[in-house]
Formats: sequence, structure tokens, C-alpha cells
Amino acid sequence: MPRPLRIEYCGAWYHVMNRGINRMKIYLNDTHREVFLGLLEEISILFEIKIHSYCLMDNHYHLLLETPHANLGKAMRHLNGLYTQRFNRLENRDGALFRGRYKAILVETNNYLLKVSRYIHLNPIEANIVKDLNHYKWSSYRYYVDITAPHWLSTLHILSYFDKAKNYVEF
Repeated sequence: MPRPLRIEYCGAWYHVMNRGINRMKIYLNDTHREVFLGLLEEISILFEIKIHSYCLMDNHYHLLLETPHANLGKAMRHLNGLYTQRFNRLENRDGALFRGRYKAILVETNNYLLKVSRYIHLNPIEANIVKDLNHYKWSSYRYYVDITAPHWLSTLHILSYFDKAKNYVEF
């Protein structure tokens, strides 16, 4: 039975995630994480995807994306496909890396949008990796509260709901 088609449209927001096959690690070291972040930059340019939040965990990732051109499928095929190829080349392996298709949840309300961003950023705390999010390098959180964001990361929309970055920290 064919899998159902994804409905994509211009200006949609998505909470996107994917996990390693058999829950295996998809990032074994910082080089892998840097490769993945480079590909996020690539999809932001090639597909004009707006990346609002991200968190890279050992065996999965979370993204909050906006698609001005209804092209999430193409962007995710690029991201997951090239990352798998580069991971396999670096680790001298072959085969699937991810457990299947990425999961994409449509984010329809501003209230839910803020909750998704918070959920993504709190992942390292929920997994007991860190006690302070400022100490987790592989999330966009630090760009929301302290450091100037890279050109491919859009923090202003989420931050526009708060008076100051400190209010985002409290949220």
C-alpha cells in the first residue's frame, strides 16, 4: 500500500523530527553535528526554508520550519538523503540511517508555535543531558537568549512574542 501524500502549502509551519533506525545514534561526534548544521544552512538557501528552532540529540533531531514555497518534501529529502550519504562515508558504512520518513506536524496556531519551540529547546533537559540549556551547543536555544544567530536561523518571529530574550528564558 502506498504511503499517504503529505499536504504542503505556502507559508506553512512544521515541527519536523526523525530518529535513527533502531534508535541508533545519528550523530557519533561533533563532526557529524557540524555536517548536519551545514545541511540546514543549505536547505535554508536552496529551498528558501526558514529554520526557526532546532535541537540535535544523539539519536534524533527536532526542527521548527516554515515553508514559503510548499516544498518541505524536497528540502527534507535533500537534508536526510545527503546527511545519510555523508554519515555513511565518514563512518565507512552503508544503508539506511533513519527509521523511515521524517515526521512533520503542521503547526497552525501561534500558541502552539511557541510551545513547539519550547519543547524543541527543552529536549536536552528532558533527556537529562544538561541542567542548563546554555551548556548545550547543539540547539538553537543559545541564539534566542545570548549569541547572534547565524544567517540561516530565524529567531525574530518567535522572539517577537516576548518583550526581551529574558522573557523567552522564563517561558
